[in-house]
Amino acid sequence: MKIVVIGGTGLIGSKLVNKLREQGHEAVAAAPNTGVNTLTGEGLTEVLKGASVVVDVSNSPSWEDAAVLKFFETSTRNLLTYEAAAGVRHHVALSVVGTDRLSESGYFRAKIAQEKLIKESSIPYSIVHATQFFEFLKGLADISIVGGKVHLPDVLFQPMAADDVASGVGRVAVGQPVNGIVEIGGPEQFRVDELVRRRLASLKDPREVIADPNALYSGARLGEKTLVPGDNARLGETRVETWLTQAAAQIPSAHAQAKGAAVKKAS
Repeated sequence: MKIVVIGGTGLIGSKLVNKLREQGHEAVAAAPNTGVNTLTGEGLTEVLKGASVVVDVSNSPSWEDAAVLKFFETSTRNLLTYEAAAGVRHHVALSVVGTDRLSESGYFRAKIAQEKLIKESSIPYSIVHATQFFEFLKGLADISIVGGKVHLPDVLFQPMAADDVASGVGRVAVGQPVNGIVEIGGPEQFRVDELVRRRLASLKDPREVIADPNALYSGARLGEKTLVPGDNARLGETRVETWLTQAAAQIPSAHAQAKGAAVKKAS
């Protein structure tokens, strides 16, 4: 089966393409750097020829309110138009658990708009709502700095490894359209501040993490379970301790980094 992955060279997209190919599917990575631009329509006719499924895991390069809305609306409209012309039978989009409860945020308003376009289209669809990725915990700290400290709400969330996100999206992509939402999440629940604190400690990052009930999440206030999937969510297998161990093993030693820098300087 030919499956086109929009955003197929990114973190989730590249993992998804590899998993689909391992299963024997013709998985095509589509992104601006492969000659496919969903904002302009460039390359869409060619890449969608013969495709049964399109999986959209792309993300906006800018999170500014107007820019992110324009990205998701323009990109999604173009995709759905070209898919209809190509006879695509299943549109899959990656979104976020809690999106419908986060409309205070410009980013999530854009995701709501994206989902609305998909639901109103004539193309059968599945929308995958994933929880936060382990890989973005440090980034979450980076955008939550107030007065030199990391301020985060102490609410529940159930993050997951990017590899498990790709597996979850892949299972949906090769299945029948659900014409609704599938939730996926990690196997364990944590407090947001607790796990970010733990991730920074594993990186030997000295920044202090403050549990702040007034802290915003992408510009939105959170309830206790805003970021937690429902009881029917499909859960990944990777536990945070396993992921942290794997991530630590991938960090080059200081000696290796110094050697790499010396080689780079000499070349």
